[in-house]
Amino acid sequence: MPELPEVETIKRELEKIILGKKVVEVCVHNPVVIREPSADKFKSGIKGASIKSVLRRAKVLILELSNGKSLVIHLKMTGQLVYPGSGKESRVTFRLSDGKSLDFNDRRLFAELRLLDDWRSLKFIQGLGPEPFELSVDEFSALLSRKKTKIKPLIMDQGFISGVGNLYAAEALFRSRINPERTAVSLSSQEKAALLSALKKTLLEAIEHKGSSIDQYVRLSGERGGYVKYHKVYGREGEPCLVCKTPIKRTSLGGRGTYFCPRCQR
Repeated sequence: MPELPEVETIKRELEKIILGKKVVEVCVHNPVVIREPSADKFKSGIKGASIKSVLRRAKVLILELSNGKSLVIHLKMTGQLVYPGSGKESRVTFRLSDGKSLDFNDRRLFAELRLLDDWRSLKFIQGLGPEPFELSVDEFSALLSRKKTKIKPLIMDQGFISGVGNLYAAEALFRSRINPERTAVSLSSQEKAALLSALKKTLLEAIEHKGSSIDQYVRLSGERGGYVKYHKVYGREGEPCLVCKTPIKRTSLGGRGTYFCPRCQR
């Protein structure tokens, strides 16, 4: 699933390309991805409006339109935005005033499109916790102080801290030398500070390299993100740790596969 770096990459690329352009036509090829309103109201509510701004909240994109409505896009597991689109794999095609199209692709139909009068009213948005960049060390430490939950599932909980998923949680825990099965309450002050620093650094590096193309994620151009080659543990089961040469292990935690170094991470 695209995490904060991937969605931020798409947001920045959209800002450069589609701001101010008008949506002259909306073609719905599969209405399953439109969660609200109906497909007909979705089309009529967007057609003729210009794209005023592009926002991101955690893993969600918001396109604010000139008519006061907002197009809310949650890519989930396999959603893609591609410009200029070909229409070949598109579930919804937005034809723009420049004569080109923005394609919304989603092979497995898990993604969600919504047209809302107020995107802030969306229950998912209201339930989001702060992003790592919004937290000081003291605030982060306070959040962790009474949590007996294992640290990796906790930092993936979007209601606790938003934007971090399986990939970047694993990478940040490796950088901070924390075993993913540790409980949050067991972390020392130094470990909490190291983890927050690692989260911020990892996310910023991933944004710099346009995200990690795991499974279906691609940039707006259709190109793959370049951060995979910088992964320290994710997807490296059995390969030597880049620090101590111990083979990287993969285990299941909270129903998700996680990667870690059994020697470096304590």
